[in-house]
Amino acid sequence: METIARGLAGVVALATGISRVDGERGELTIGGYPVEELAPHATYEEALFLLWHGRLPTAAETEEMHHELASRRWLPAATVSLLAAAASRGVPTMDALRLGVDTLQLEGTPGPGDREGNLRHALGVVARVPTIVAAYTRLRAGLAPITPDPHLRHAASYLHMLRGEIPHPEVVRALETYLVTVIDHGLSASTFAARVVVSTRSDVISAVVGALGAFKGPLHGGAPGPALDMLFRIRERAANSGRSLAEEARAWAREAVAAGERLMGFGHRVYAVRDPRAVVLADAARRLFARGGDARLYEDARVVEEAILEVLRELKPGRRIETNVEFYTALLLHGVGLDAELFTPTFAVSRVGGWAAHVLEQIADDTLIRPSAAYVGREQARWLPVSERAV
Repeated sequence: METIARGLAGVVALATGISRVDGERGELTIGGYPVEELAPHATYEEALFLLWHGRLPTAAETEEMHHELASRRWLPAATVSLLAAAASRGVPTMDALRLGVDTLQLEGTPGPGDREGNLRHALGVVARVPTIVAAYTRLRAGLAPITPDPHLRHAASYLHMLRGEIPHPEVVRALETYLVTVIDHGLSASTFAARVVVSTRSDVISAVVGALGAFKGPLHGGAPGPALDMLFRIRERAANSGRSLAEEARAWAREAVAAGERLMGFGHRVYAVRDPRAVVLADAARRLFARGGDARLYEDARVVEEAILEVLRELKPGRRIETNVEFYTALLLHGVGLDAELFTPTFAVSRVGGWAAHVLEQIADDTLIRPSAAYVGREQARWLPVSERAV
C-alpha cells in the first residue's frame, strides 16, 4: 500500500514567500524577518503591509495602510443584527465571529482575476474582524457596541472598542507585539484550509470563513485559555498545600503525565526546541508586568514553566517537549486585560492578516489544491437487493 503521511506531516504542498518555520532550529521568519527582530518593533499595519507586498512600508505607506483599515472598520447593519441575535442566544464568540464574517459577503464578490477587488475585500475583512469581536463581546454583556475611532491604530482600536477607553501605550505595545508575533505561521491548519477554499476560485470571504472553522478547534487556535487555567490551578494548590510553587508544579506535571493528559503550553507539532514565539512573548510579558502589571504573576509563571520542563525532561527524555506559544500568549493577554474567552478570538484578530496574505498568494498562483488519498475500503463488492441484505 502507498505510504501515507498522516496529517500531511512532512509533505511540501506549495511554495510561499510569506513565512518560514524551521522546527529543528526553532526559527520563525515572517516576510524575511526573524520574528524576534520584527515583532517587538513593528505595528500591525507594518506587518500586514510586509506580508501583502513583500517589504516593509515607508512612513507614507504605513499611514495609508492605517487609513485603509480605519475607513473599513464599521459593520453593516445586517452584521450587527445577526450579532445581536447570536448574543441573545449565548452563541460562543468564535461561532459569532464566523457568522459575522460570512455576512460581509453581502457587499458583493470580486472575480478571481480582480486583484484590486480582492485586495479591497482582504482589507475589509482584516479591518472588521476586531470590530466583530469587540461588538459581540459588548452585546453579550448587555452593552452597546462602540463606534470605531478612525484616529486609533489597529491594536489600540481593538482595545478601545472592547472597553470604551483609550488604552495605555504600554498595553497597546504589548498587544501589538502579540498580534505581529502570531500573524502568520507557515501552512497551519487554518491557513491551509483558506488556501484550499480559494484554490477552487472561490472568494476571499469564503476562504476566511473556512479558516475560522479550522481555527476554533482546541488543537489549533483554542488552547491559550487552558494554559492560563493551569497556572492558576497550580498557584492555588501551592497556597493550599503549603509547598513551594515549584514543588507543586512538579507534582502537578507528574500527575498530568501519568494520566496521559496534554500539558497546555508545552510541546508543538512542528518545533523540536523552544517555540521562538514563546521567547518573544515572554519578553513582552516581562516588560508589561514590570511596568505596572502583576509582576508576581510573571515570576510565578517562570517558576512553573521551569518546573514543568524539568519533569518533562525526566519523564520523557527523548521527546524534546518545550514551551510553546500558548503559555506566554495566555500570560500576556491576561496582562493586557482580556478575559480567557477572548484569547482565541484575539488570535484570529491577528491571524486573519496572514490568512488574507495566503489567500492573495493562492489567487495569484491559481492552482487547484487537490491531494490524493490511499483507499483502504472494500473492493469488488456485489450489489444485493434490500430484501437479500443481511445485517
